[in-house]
Amino acid sequence: MQLRKSRLATFAWAVLAYNIGVILWGAYVRATGSGAGCGEHWPLCNGVVIPRDPTAATLIEFSHRITSGLALLSVVVLLVLVRRAFAPGHPARRGAGWTVVFMLTEAAVGAGLVLFQLVADNATMARAMFMAVHLLNTFILVAWIALTAWWVSGGPPVATRGQGRRALALGIASMGLLLVGISGAVAALGNTLYPAGSLIEGLAADLSSTSHILIRLRILHPTFAVLTSVGLMFGASRIAAGRGLVAARFGRAVSVLAAVQLALGALNVILLAPVWMQLMHLLVADLLWIAFVLLGATALAVDRAAPDPAGVSSMV
Repeated sequence: MQLRKSRLATFAWAVLAYNIGVILWGAYVRATGSGAGCGEHWPLCNGVVIPRDPTAATLIEFSHRITSGLALLSVVVLLVLVRRAFAPGHPARRGAGWTVVFMLTEAAVGAGLVLFQLVADNATMARAMFMAVHLLNTFILVAWIALTAWWVSGGPPVATRGQGRRALALGIASMGLLLVGISGAVAALGNTLYPAGSLIEGLAADLSSTSHILIRLRILHPTFAVLTSVGLMFGASRIAAGRGLVAARFGRAVSVLAAVQLALGALNVILLAPVWMQLMHLLVADLLWIAFVLLGATALAVDRAAPDPAGVSSMV
């Protein structure tokens, strides 16, 4: 039984890693303007199951749909395995269930982007709002996958009752990270649709009252990012204080990743947001979010002496 649960834990972390890959490929679809590669059709691609004589954009979009479909299959399989391995009431069952729910809403938002033609060169606020919702749903989905993997690995359940300032701090920090992510999605869309020829040109466009709203909104992202990153760099260790070695390691990981992400954000602006840099920036954002979620799981653990599930802390 223990060996089976160990393998299930490995599978759960693999599902998380795979979904991060799918998220990055989805960002590549947006950054390369390939979102309309399958036309206005969903789930079909240009009206057929297998596209014929596909363009590069079609191949990019079609491959994203295939990997997304496999992502849905992976979380469904995870749910089935978790329900078989753990008794009712175990937090992993709840986590796996919510993972499937948010994977379905993720698919619905993705389909909406295609069906409402909010892809390619569409520069409307409707698309920006869809991107914001998409990012929010993605972060929640990643959080539930990470928590499910944590609980499958032996992590204790969490509780906010009696946690006072620690729970409040985690709540404020999570809102900050979500605002950074949402504003980042809108900023990335603006960079894709209205690329700047130089750093000075880009900064001037950000501050010009005649610029498109998507350009003027870009200034929000670095503002939120600096405030949140600085808060995490100095506050993560305080959240973890007194909650054990694993929480302390996650606290340090959050602090380090916040600093790295702040540096990557500045570099992204200086380099005028090339596609490879956008993907790296997003990857570190996902890793920071996962580390923060697991910091919260350990800081709010019912058992103060939380165990080290499957040696996870050794990776932090």
